[in-house]
Amino acid sequence: MQLNQLLRNPRLERVFVTLLPLVAVIAALVLGAFMLILMNADPIEAYRDGLYEGAFGTKNAVADTLIKATPLLLVGIGICISFRGGVINIGGEGQMIVGGLAATWLGLEFRDASPDVMIPACLIGSFLAGAIWGGLAGVLKAYFNVNEILSTIMLNQIASLWMGYLVRSVLISEKQKNSASPIPETDRLPREFDLPRIGERLDDIYKFFGLPSDKLWATTLLHNGIIIAIILAVLVYIFLWRTTIGYRIRAVGKNPRASRYAGIQVKHYVVLSLVLSGGFAGLAGGIQVLGVRHRMNAEGGAIAFTGNAGFNGIVAALFGKLHPLGTIPAAVLFGALLVGGNKLQRVVQVPSALITVLIGLVIVFVVGSDIWTRRRTQRRVSVDGAGSEAQPETEGIT
Repeated sequence: MQLNQLLRNPRLERVFVTLLPLVAVIAALVLGAFMLILMNADPIEAYRDGLYEGAFGTKNAVADTLIKATPLLLVGIGICISFRGGVINIGGEGQMIVGGLAATWLGLEFRDASPDVMIPACLIGSFLAGAIWGGLAGVLKAYFNVNEILSTIMLNQIASLWMGYLVRSVLISEKQKNSASPIPETDRLPREFDLPRIGERLDDIYKFFGLPSDKLWATTLLHNGIIIAIILAVLVYIFLWRTTIGYRIRAVGKNPRASRYAGIQVKHYVVLSLVLSGGFAGLAGGIQVLGVRHRMNAEGGAIAFTGNAGFNGIVAALFGKLHPLGTIPAAVLFGALLVGGNKLQRVVQVPSALITVLIGLVIVFVVGSDIWTRRRTQRRVSVDGAGSEAQPETEGIT
């Protein structure tokens, strides 16, 4: 039986479409295996001892994977909102930067405040900074018809240059200010403002269920940013599919003309989509500061701070079918690729560029599978529509 005949069954089609991203990842890994063979490397050893062990082999590896997944998930759920609203947010990098700057400035300016107040304040401040940065592109799109792809990319560059200026002048640490060759970095935020680590709580859970722990989770750097991100992913799902505002955002993304005819203020929801998307990317920057870096450093440029999460988060959202809950495992997968890729490089002695190529292959296959799914859906709709139009004529003749 042919594939098309099998997929005419609605249940089988849903299962196939759901598993298609996973098939795309497997295809990318198979192609990557051929590249490893051409480099005289054993692909089984590379994937088992490098990629898998590096990402999930130890509790420290799992913690590193989840830490990498946190900003990807936050950017990804913001992308789900903007794409569902019919606008494309390529500005996650810049929004992460301004969010990190806001959290850093608040933490340094009010370093004597209570951590119970300042940690939420820094996170809220980072969300608002990212929301403003995303809202700028939203206003340009809604009221001046400026392409949001161009505006968000330009805002990325502005944010990067702004970070370099502030960290080298206004926010530079006192130690570096008086140095002969100063490093462009801020003072470290007070340790009381670090996001709490969740290792000890995981060890307590292990003890409660009688599982062996050996206090290994307590030594990891895993912080509660991943918990915040997962909770927000669930809330965004409820927001998009269970609230009036979420319905209007999706309606505007599906058909702005019909939404306008129905009385929905299309411009308002275009701006709101980018405001919320930018807010979550800004929050990712704030969590990077409070949970991982504890300061802003401009020496390596924007990528040194964001780790390309502003772009990789888009891929995680696409992999998760632009669904906030689907973005959770997608973010973990890409976090695993980033963490495991480092060990893969060491185990089989291949260039670091191979990891970039591998992630690029995953992106190509995932996006390609999404395009294939949409085209197949359009063909099916056109065929069904033609059949329904022809049916009355046949009945009339008989």
